Amino acid sequence: MTLGCARNEVDSEELAGRLAGSGWELVDAEGDGPAPDVIVVNTCGFVEQAKKDSIDTLLAASDVAQDSGAKVVAVGCLAQRYGAELAQSLPEADAVLGFDAYPDLAQHLSDVLGGHAPAPHDPVDRRTLLPISPLQRPAAAADVAVPGHAWMPNLPRKRLADGPVAPLKLASGCDRRCAFCAIPSFRGAFVSRPPDDVVAEAAWLGMHGVRELVLVSENSTSYGKDLPAGTRALTRLLPRLTHVPGIDRIRLSYLQPAEMRPDLLAVIATTPGVAPYFDLSFQHASADVLRRMRRFGSRVDFLDLCERIRAHAPEAGIRSNVIVGFPGETEEDLAELEAFLVGARLDAVGVFGYSDEDGTEAASYPDKLPADVVTARVSRICALVEELMAQRAEDRVGTEVEVLVEAAEDEDLDCTGRAAHQAPEVDGECVFERGSGLAVGDLVRAVVIGAEGTDLVVSARELLPRSELFTPRSADGAGLDTAGRGAG
Repeated sequence: MTLGCARNEVDSEELAGRLAGSGWELVDAEGDGPAPDVIVVNTCGFVEQAKKDSIDTLLAASDVAQDSGAKVVAVGCLAQRYGAELAQSLPEADAVLGFDAYPDLAQHLSDVLGGHAPAPHDPVDRRTLLPISPLQRPAAAADVAVPGHAWMPNLPRKRLADGPVAPLKLASGCDRRCAFCAIPSFRGAFVSRPPDDVVAEAAWLGMHGVRELVLVSENSTSYGKDLPAGTRALTRLLPRLTHVPGIDRIRLSYLQPAEMRPDLLAVIATTPGVAPYFDLSFQHASADVLRRMRRFGSRVDFLDLCERIRAHAPEAGIRSNVIVGFPGETEEDLAELEAFLVGARLDAVGVFGYSDEDGTEAASYPDKLPADVVTARVSRICALVEELMAQRAEDRVGTEVEVLVEAAEDEDLDCTGRAAHQAPEVDGECVFERGSGLAVGDLVRAVVIGAEGTDLVVSARELLPRSELFTPRSADGAGLDTAGRGAG
């Protein structure tokens, strides 16, 4: 069971790969097959609601385990962040394991089954440690020579879903010190993955039916700052990924506005095969609030960034999240945010009400707003963004989009997918006219004929061919650059 963001999804698939490689069999805990011996819950510890959802899921897993005698093990961000405290307050979990337990998870699960669960860890601020990623891949990420093939990636990952979209981790950790965010304290310092590792995993995903890669990290615009190529590494990596066999669309997520260099903006907006999609973490638009958040920018700066994006790609998708009710936020600050949202014409906006997070600077700030004021402001901004997002969707009527089909039509469900400006789960989707006859994984050129909120109603025009798939090549290495390995 996996909760939280796409980065956690990658962690779960890597853990599944490690376990499968150690002889463990993955089963559906609530299915008709064999009962599980251990139920592993990959938790989220980002905000209060995410913590609650993780606790509820662990309790639900405990209920399932009672029938089969299975053990329940908590991993992930909540387990890492609270460790022994979580174990003490949640006896329903037979073990609570942090990130450092991941490489030896198979042995730890065997110990749990044998009644010798490892002691829960006492969390430390991972910013004080050397920059170690929770899931570094030392030897396991190397390429393995296969007779009749130029190369194939050997990766500790097992897909837990069979759809045409998959997240791919660029980096782990974060070096920023936003006043409201606790993530760096439990995810640690920022560590980029080597470009060849990223390309190798992309190739593996392409061989397993994936057509769209969603590149994820805590802060993708920092990618490469700890590599020899520096931050230019990302502008070189994105074009390489577009040549990976089987992959037709690359989507970049988690971008910091203050780090959006002109060269990176241009590569995202204009490179064929890279979605012109900008997931920008604005958080607010008042310069005063942003400074208290330990962030940069202003309404003018952010509107200028949106204009520069659309100068390159008029139909580019731009989404963001904003925090309302931050300590000291005034009516003038809120009006500044509203003016930005009206002017920016964002495709999607997530609205969050501020709440204190353990260990963050903002938790000690004075001038906290009453809960009812925060709630009222969230409702006010939500109403505005719902109207603005619907207007933005209406603006796309009559335009042409390329839609990746993710759900096929049956007697009860419509055929749906996403255009380049729509990311999985967080944005709207495209709904095809009934009778389209399309299948999951099809990439279709379509025309937008209507809008329903943030969703688009589309009419299929042309089925687009899939990119060249990985095929056997001679063992002498011919064709390596076609797969994107070693180039750039």
